[in-house]
Amino acid sequence: MEEIGMDPSAANPGPIDHSVLYDQDKHVSSAVWDGQERGALRCHEHTSKLGEWRLTPKQIELVEKAGFGYLRKIPAISLDNPLISALVERWRRETNTFHFTVGEMTVTLQDVAFLLGLAIDGMPVIGITYTTCGTVCEKYLGKAPDSTYASGGMVKLSWLKEFFSQCPENATIEEIERHTRAYLLYLVGSTIFSTTTGNKVPVMYLPLFENFENAGRYAWGAAALAFLYRALGNASVRSQSTICGCLTLLQCWSYYHLNIGRPKLNRDPIHEHFPFVLRWKGKQSGPTTNRDVVFYRKALDSLEPCDVEWLPYKYMDSTVIPEEIRNSLVLGRSKTMLICFDKAERHLPNRVLRQYGMLQPIPEDVPQWVRKSRGVDGGVDLSGKMESELNEWADRALHIVDGDDDADENEYMVWYLRITRKVVGRPISLSSEFQRTIGGVREISYLAETFPLKGLLPEQFESISRIRSIAQECLRDQVGGTVVVSPIVGTELGKRTRGKERVRRKGTGKRRRSNDPMEGHGASEDESQYCGMVEVDQLHPHHTNDEVDHLPLCTTVLEGEAALLLDTPNKVDDMQLHDATDGIDASHFCDPCNEADNSNMLNSIGESDLQTAKTVEEVIPQSFELPDATNGNTNLEIHNETNKPEDSQGCNATNGINGPQTLVATDVNKAQIHGATDKVSESQPSDAVHSDQQMVKEEVEVVPQLSHENTEDLAQQGDNSVIA
Repeated sequence: MEEIGMDPSAANPGPIDHSVLYDQDKHVSSAVWDGQERGALRCHEHTSKLGEWRLTPKQIELVEKAGFGYLRKIPAISLDNPLISALVERWRRETNTFHFTVGEMTVTLQDVAFLLGLAIDGMPVIGITYTTCGTVCEKYLGKAPDSTYASGGMVKLSWLKEFFSQCPENATIEEIERHTRAYLLYLVGSTIFSTTTGNKVPVMYLPLFENFENAGRYAWGAAALAFLYRALGNASVRSQSTICGCLTLLQCWSYYHLNIGRPKLNRDPIHEHFPFVLRWKGKQSGPTTNRDVVFYRKALDSLEPCDVEWLPYKYMDSTVIPEEIRNSLVLGRSKTMLICFDKAERHLPNRVLRQYGMLQPIPEDVPQWVRKSRGVDGGVDLSGKMESELNEWADRALHIVDGDDDADENEYMVWYLRITRKVVGRPISLSSEFQRTIGGVREISYLAETFPLKGLLPEQFESISRIRSIAQECLRDQVGGTVVVSPIVGTELGKRTRGKERVRRKGTGKRRRSNDPMEGHGASEDESQYCGMVEVDQLHPHHTNDEVDHLPLCTTVLEGEAALLLDTPNKVDDMQLHDATDGIDASHFCDPCNEADNSNMLNSIGESDLQTAKTVEEVIPQSFELPDATNGNTNLEIHNETNKPEDSQGCNATNGINGPQTLVATDVNKAQIHGATDKVSESQPSDAVHSDQQMVKEEVEVVPQLSHENTEDLAQQGDNSVIA
C-alpha cells in the first residue's frame, strides 16, 4: 500500500490539466480504468487474397503509373490485434498523436513515404460521392454488380475478384484498363482504405482511376494517413470494438519505433528493400501465448526512453529510396490538413519533433475542431464543402516546422505529464482495491468499537455510534468479514436477531472418498463459499461471553446415503449447535473431542433406518436456552457463533469429510440463525422451547447403537472431525 501511495498515477492517472485532452471521459482509457475491458479490437484489413490476382505486364505498368507500384509489392502481414488494440488505447484524437510515457509520437507523412512508398505530395484525394454502384461500375468497369454484391455506394471485394482477377490474354486495351481499375479499387479497398463493413469498398474511388497517369498525381499517402487517423480516433472511443484503415502501416510503424512486440526475423536482411515494410516480410514471431491486450498495455505503461527509436530510418540505405520520394520528404514536416474525401485530419509534426531529430519544446495549443459528418448524397462533389481544408492543404509547403535549438525538454516533460494520461491500466486491480477498502472499513469499525466512551459528550457519543453503525452496515454482506459487536448495540442486535430462520436440509451430493484432498477442510471456494451450504441473506452476530465446553451437535442428511447423527455424551456441561456464517474464507472447525469429559460416541443410522431419520425434517433453532432433558446438566445452548475476531468458526461441515459422516445443509432465508420447528414457525418463544426440547429427545431416542467397527473408524478421526 505504501508503494502504491507513492505513485501518484495510482490515484490519478491524469490528465491533471484537461486543456489538451478535453475528451477524456469518452476515451477508452477511462473505461479501462473503470474496469470495463473490451478486449482486442476486430481489425479489418483484407489483404489475404491480394496474391490471387494475376496481373499482366501491361496491367503492372498501369498500376505503377497510378502511383501504386510499391504498395502492390507489400505482402499480407499477419496482424497483431492485441498490439494494435493497446496502441489505440494510447491514441488521442485531440492531437492525432500517441500519448506515451516518454512523450507524444505519431505516424507522420514521412513514415508513410518510407513504409508504403506512396506519394505524400500532390492533389488531394477528393471527388464525387455515390449512393449506388450500378452507373459508376458500368462506366469504369464495363459491368455492374447485382444486388447481392452491392450495398448503397459500396461493392463487395469478392465481386471484383470473381470477375476481374484474371485478365484475358487477348484482351483489348479497354478491357485491360477495366481489369486494372478493378484491381486498384480492390487494392485500396483492402489496404489503405479498408472499412469496418467487412469486405466492401466505396466505388467513389473509381473515377480517380479513369486516367492512370492523372491518378499518379494524387497524394495517396496523405489520404491513407488521413484515413488511418480517422480510424484510430473512432476506435479510441470507449464504445467501439473495431478498427480499419491501413493497419499494416500502423503495426510496422510500431515495429520500427517501439521495442515492444517486435517480431524476430528469420534472417537479417542482406540489403534493404523499398518500401521498408518489406523488412518484416517472412517474419518469425516470438512466443505470443500470453501477449494479450493487458500484456501490451502494461508494456506501454512502463515504456522507457531506451525502448524508443526516434530515428529508425537514419541508418537505412538511402540509395534504395526512389528519387520522387526523397524529393518530397520535406513535406513530412508540414503542419497541414490531410484529406481523403469527407475525412479531414490535422497533421501536427510540431508535437513530435524528436521523430525528426530535433529537440521538443512545449507545443502550441491545438484548436478544437469538430469532425463534421458531411452529406454523402449521390453526385455530390465534396470539394465545395471543404474549402478551408483544401486551402490549408494547398499551402502545405508554407508550414514546414523547424526545431528550436534552445528548447528545454525537461520543461516539456513537466508540462507533458500534467496534460497527458500517464497510465491506461490500473497499477492494482479493482478487486484488490476493493479488498483494500474493505480492510480499511474493518479497521475503522474496530477503532470505533474499542474507542473509550467514558467522559464523552452526548454529541461525541452519537458520532461514535454513527460510525459504528455505518461500518457494520458496509461490512454486513462481505464474505470473510469480521464485525466487532459493541455492548452498546448488542441489545439492539439481540432484539433484531429474534426473527425466525428456517433451516432445511438439502442433499449435498455424493460423499467424498476418505482420501479426498479436501478432507478436514470443508468445501473449496470453487464449489461453494458456504461451509455446509449455508445461505444467509442477512446474518447478524450474536454475542456470547460464556466460557463453556463446545461440543457441536451435527445433524446429517444426504439423499440416498446413510445419515449420521452425532450423539451427545453424558458428561458435557453445555452443548452448542454452530452454524457457519456466510463468509467462510478460512473456516476453523471445532473439535468435538477436545472439550468433552468422555470421548464422543458417534451413532449412525443405516440405510434401513433412513426412514426413521426422516422424522428430523427441519430444524429451526431459536436464540434462547433449552433445558437439557437428557442428563440433567445445565442447558443446551443454540448459538450462531460469529462474534470471534477471526473468520466464521467451523460449523456445518460440507460433504467432504473423512468416512461416511455427512452434514446438514442449511438455508437461512432472512436474518439470524434462530427459530422453532417448521410446525411452530410463528409460535411464541415459550412454545418453541417445548417443541425444540421434544425434538431433541426424539433425535436422541431414534439413534441406534453404532456397531463396534464403525465406532473404531469414527474414533480414529479424532481431531480431523469437521463440524460446520
